[in-house]
Parts: sequence; C-alpha cells; structure tokens
Amino acid sequence: MATHSIEPTRAHLHGHFSAALPPILTIEPGDTVRFRTLDAGWRLEPPRLDGSSPRMLEPRDDKLDAGHALCGPLAIRGARPGMALEIRMDAIEPEAWGWTRSGGWKSPINDRLGVADGAGHWLIWTIDAARKVARDQHGHEVSLRPFMGVMGLAPAERGVHSTIPPRASGGNIDCKELVAGSTLFLPIAVNDALFSVGDGHATQGDGEVSGLAIECPMRRVELTFALRDDLGLRLPMAETPAGTVTLGFGATLDDAAGDALDAMVHVIGARFGVSRKDALALASVAVDLRVTQVVNQVVGVHAVLPPDAIRGGAPRRA
Repeated sequence: MATHSIEPTRAHLHGHFSAALPPILTIEPGDTVRFRTLDAGWRLEPPRLDGSSPRMLEPRDDKLDAGHALCGPLAIRGARPGMALEIRMDAIEPEAWGWTRSGGWKSPINDRLGVADGAGHWLIWTIDAARKVARDQHGHEVSLRPFMGVMGLAPAERGVHSTIPPRASGGNIDCKELVAGSTLFLPIAVNDALFSVGDGHATQGDGEVSGLAIECPMRRVELTFALRDDLGLRLPMAETPAGTVTLGFGATLDDAAGDALDAMVHVIGARFGVSRKDALALASVAVDLRVTQVVNQVVGVHAVLPPDAIRGGAPRRA
C-alpha cells in the first residue's frame, strides 16, 4: 500500500465530469492519496471586497473548466461497474481563508427572499484551525466542521457533465456529515472509477441555503481507497460520526427523501434481519431525514441512523 501526493497544478485540475478524462494517477486498492485543493472557484487568494478580481488559476477552458476546481481523476486499478468505491476520510484540514456569498443571482430561494437582483453580499473569513473557528470581517465567529463538497466518479453517459448537480456516482453532494473519520461509498459506473475531489467547505449548515458554505482551499485532504463488491449500491451512502447516512437526490424534496429512505430501509433490513415493513417502522422511530442542499439544480436529502439507535431484537418475518 502506497501513499501519493497531488498538488492543485493546472495539469491536475478540471471543472467537469467525463468518462473520457484521462487519469492523472493510477492507484491500487488500499492506497492513500494526500490532496491539496483550491477553492471551488479556482482562486489563489480570497475574494476582494473592493470588487477587484483576485488571482485565479489560469488558463481555463470556458466549457471544460466551468465547474468546481476538482483534483483528478484518479484511476483505481480493478474498479468495475457494479462495484462500489470506498473512500475513507483520514484528514480534512482547511487553509487560512474562505468566503461565503449570498444573493446577486437568479434562483428559487433568492427570488423568494428578494435578493436575486443587484450585487451579491460577501463574507470573507479568516480560518483559525487551531481554535477550530472562522471569523468574518464583521467579527462573527462560527465553529469549523470541514468537509469536501464534491467527491465523485465519472458517470457512464458520454459527454461533458456539469459538476453542479449530484448524481448516482456522487459529485456535488454537499453533505456536512462527511467529515474526517467518515467513509463514503460510491457506485462505480465506469472502469477504473475515475474519482475526483474538490469544493472544500470549512463549515456548512444543512441546506446550504445561500448556495455556498464557507468556501475554502484545503491544505490537506487525505483519503484511502478500497473496492467493494458486496454492497449493490444504487446511490451513495456513508458511515460517519453521526451514524449511517443514505443519500437521495431529485427534482423535489419528496423525490430525494424517497430515495434516501428507500436506501435506509434496505440498510436496516439487512443489518437487523427484518422485513421491509418492519424496517420502515424502525426507521420511523430511529432515523432522521435532513435536507442536504436545495441549491444544486437537483435537491438532496440524507437519512441518518445514529449509532446504537436500534439495539437488540431478533429477526422475524412479517
């Protein structure tokens, strides 16, 4: 098992998903990769409140680099469709600055709140990793809970795919539970998996309601990869400090919640040896449904089964 390092150079970055992207590195199952990442917007320094442009990584292609600044893709030797890629998050450490923006563009939420028109509003954050807080230019402080907004695999469909909406193979999931100590499982759609990561978040609330978290570069994202052929996943799921998490995406919250809950009912049924109806009844008293995000073209819901929320019992038939 080897450890590799990836720096956010022009050759290691892209802004779309595609099965045609050549891998920047091929690794073996069990290998660890240490990434350093840019913020989602390809910035080399914080945004400027005077309206002038910060330094950006150049050159960029208007089509191929239109999305988040992603490191990758990595090829995982032996990965095949039908398997799942296991990604263990060993460390996620932010750099010393970040930013959040609200308003200034058309979206259902911005329209509803009356902030779609005019200039956006910026918060520029100083991140103190030692104190585990971020402080904005007005003196407001929030606690750090860093995670990666985008972790995804190439979809099977041909062509160039946006990094904005999450999909079955992962991507812009934006689930705040995917902190260090978590393990994410993604369904593999193409040979070699083709994994990419980016969109560092120093902290975020469920929903990501302005469209942005504290967007930040990451000084260290350490991930260890494995292959699983025993999960039969249709959508991403994870084991996190908060518990088992199943994820759903859809055009509506009902669609996303239905997919997240369907996956959780399957988990409970398999874990406790109960029927689908029993699993749903147990989920109703032990599982929390949370809004992951409402801003990424499709919305997300995650179902959370806390550790030890269900204990004891014996398998039985309906």
